[in-house]
Amino acid sequence: MILEDRVAIVTGAGSGIGRGGAEIMAREGAIVVIADLSPERSEETAAGIVKEGGRAEARPTDVADDSAMEELIKGTVGDHGRLDILHSHAGIQVEGGLEEVTLEGMDDSWKLNVRAHFVAARLAVPQMKAHGRGSIIFTSSNSGVFVDAGILAYITTKAAVIMMTKQIALDYAKFNIRCNALCPGWVDTPFNDPYMRQMGGRQALEEYVQNQIPMGRWATVGEIAESILYLASDRSSFMTGQALVIDGGECFG
Repeated sequence: MILEDRVAIVTGAGSGIGRGGAEIMAREGAIVVIADLSPERSEETAAGIVKEGGRAEARPTDVADDSAMEELIKGTVGDHGRLDILHSHAGIQVEGGLEEVTLEGMDDSWKLNVRAHFVAARLAVPQMKAHGRGSIIFTSSNSGVFVDAGILAYITTKAAVIMMTKQIALDYAKFNIRCNALCPGWVDTPFNDPYMRQMGGRQALEEYVQNQIPMGRWATVGEIAESILYLASDRSSFMTGQALVIDGGECFG
């Protein structure tokens, strides 16, 4: 198993892509700490992994709470002696253009989509330096590498994550700490609900996916999870500072 005995933290792991990434890392031997805002979803993900023979534990965490994040990182290292992988995934999608997005909506987007990643990495890096290696994965989006109508707060913050990724990668490569951005396209999860509302409902979004994605379909959570495994493992050992786009060709369509 390619992640045997490595310790991973995944935020936003209670459902969707976060859960899929946690599950595949556990299947490859990692000890996975499930950090989701919902205690119920955290426990559900961890229990599912353990049922399948993996190792996981639930640590419900509000990523917007700095003290909670500090407790998450320090508690994980205290219990397991190290931190090898951080997948900072939790985020928010706020719909609307310049005149529709409220100040609160922009602030919430920045707090969850950028600042929470910064805080997580800032706490994780010293632990990784102490052990001479580490992989940090930030979830951005293909929306961070191209523009789309009517999601200003989301695009702005996801683009910021990519630049933060590159800077952290540059600064910490000498410590054998890699940092990459995961940039998924359309995956059929409840995370899309705000954009679905903006587009006018499920049918409109289905038509967009069929007509605008060159591959003509949604990605599966499993397909994105494979990319997470790649970034977390030594399979990507010479890759850092990159935005890995998995979107069925939408950026080029």
